[in-house]
Amino acid sequence: MANKDLTIILVHGAWGDGSHWRHIIPALHKEGYKVRSAQNPLTSLADDINKTRDLIDAQEGKVLLVGHSYGGAVISGAGNHDKVVGLVYIAAFAPDEGDSLGGIFSRRGQPAGAASIYPDNKGYLWIKYDMYHQAFCADLGEDEALVLSLSQKPIHGKCFGDAAGTPAWKNKPSWYQVSDKDLMIPPATQQEMAEHIKAKKIIHLDASHASLASHPKEVLELIREAASYK
Repeated sequence: MANKDLTIILVHGAWGDGSHWRHIIPALHKEGYKVRSAQNPLTSLADDINKTRDLIDAQEGKVLLVGHSYGGAVISGAGNHDKVVGLVYIAAFAPDEGDSLGGIFSRRGQPAGAASIYPDNKGYLWIKYDMYHQAFCADLGEDEALVLSLSQKPIHGKCFGDAAGTPAWKNKPSWYQVSDKDLMIPPATQQEMAEHIKAKKIIHLDASHASLASHPKEVLELIREAASYK
């Protein structure tokens, strides 16, 4: 049974927005959870953390944060809010204090999906439209991948250089889902981060980076487990 005093806040990553959770939101809502989906500007890590904190502030009672991809860095910072009781990472960054996402990437060779990323003249990073399906969500159908590609929201390059502050996972329980066919964040890097944060549970999915869309059933199960943790 859903915890009526808990709000689940879903935090999107780069090259997308809150609608990336469209397979997750209806199921949680029907089960009685109070659900909110952040709409972060993707302009800097600090900006996105502050925007997520604003959404946390607006809720009554406790909050569980769920972050996908870059959203993991956001929940690591925003999760220090007093209302937050736990964090769920979905194929996500989980930086330690002082880490940058660029620094995390440099631990291994560039993933295959990196070849699809290009900057515009204002410093925002995009995924090439004709490469989005293969790089980001190869296990989704063509129509869904097309919508994700053509509606993508770019992220400013500074987000990958910004240093993380003290992460909430150091003092709050965390859960982690690794995507084993991820071409954006290497699966080995995901596993490394999951172990480093001492996640209470680590699950592996035979999924692309867009596991929240291609494997919603399994992602929902992990979120439910975190939501019921006491």
